[in-house]
Amino acid sequence: MKKFISKVKETLGKPFSESSDSYPQEFSEDYVELDTNQKGPKSKVMVRSFVLTDFADVKPLLDSLREGYTIALVNIRSLREADVIEVKRAVNKIKKTCDAIGGDIAGFGDDWIVVTPGFASVYRNKQTESVEVE
Repeated sequence: MKKFISKVKETLGKPFSESSDSYPQEFSEDYVELDTNQKGPKSKVMVRSFVLTDFADVKPLLDSLREGYTIALVNIRSLREADVIEVKRAVNKIKKTCDAIGGDIAGFGDDWIVVTPGFASVYRNKQTESVEVE
């Protein structure tokens, strides 16, 4: 056992050389080049308005929310006037995504919904109400 430990110490104590069998050749020329001019993730919060006229209009809204830097003001009047069932589907989809990202959602008035990412919340008073989907 002593021979084994001394052999390991001897092997670990030696510096690796490119000609050594213990140094893999595949690592001798590899390096990673980093672009230092690259900008990091977005750091500013954007407040965007969305108008839902069709259920398909929910997709760009959800994509923006998933990025994590968008507070969405959503006008649902056009969709509500066209089809109440579609409004329920759209709001349910938005609410599920909001819950998944840890955000907050509230309605104000009959025509507007505000959706925030996880770092923001909606102040609630008599004019704002929690969005409830049946």
